[in-house]
Amino acid sequence: MGQHAHSHHEHSGEDLLVEAARALVAAGEQWTSMREAVFAELARHDRPVSAYDIADNLSAARGKRVAPNSVYRILDVFVANNLAMRVESANAFLANTHPGCAHDCIFLVCDECGEAAHVDDEEVSRAVRAIASARQFKAERPVLEIRGLCRACA
Repeated sequence: MGQHAHSHHEHSGEDLLVEAARALVAAGEQWTSMREAVFAELARHDRPVSAYDIADNLSAARGKRVAPNSVYRILDVFVANNLAMRVESANAFLANTHPGCAHDCIFLVCDECGEAAHVDDEEVSRAVRAIASARQFKAERPVLEIRGLCRACA
């Protein structure tokens, strides 16, 4: 894989929550208790998770219904601000473990177990953006998904 043109620190646990809050506020957005709850639930998962699953888990934890539409709106804010990545083909989301770090989404998605490995590859990102640019197309948020089988399922 290509080398990163930038360096970043992978965050986890409470450190990830703190960094996500910092990045969102720095982007001019509010870090509310509901946004914190949604991000914490999202970050708890190693595999892509749907807005419905997040809503169900938060509803059970809070003892009152959390609407999936509310979760979708929050996830849209997270994606727009690089706190989360959307796996388009699964309509599911992953927490960005280095919030605020802008890069394109390249996923290796396992059709058997659902794992989605995120790959940072600056060469591939540059090539995809160059293809778009050559066709006078402004790439806003390139997403590349490669479907197949992970090592464990192959």
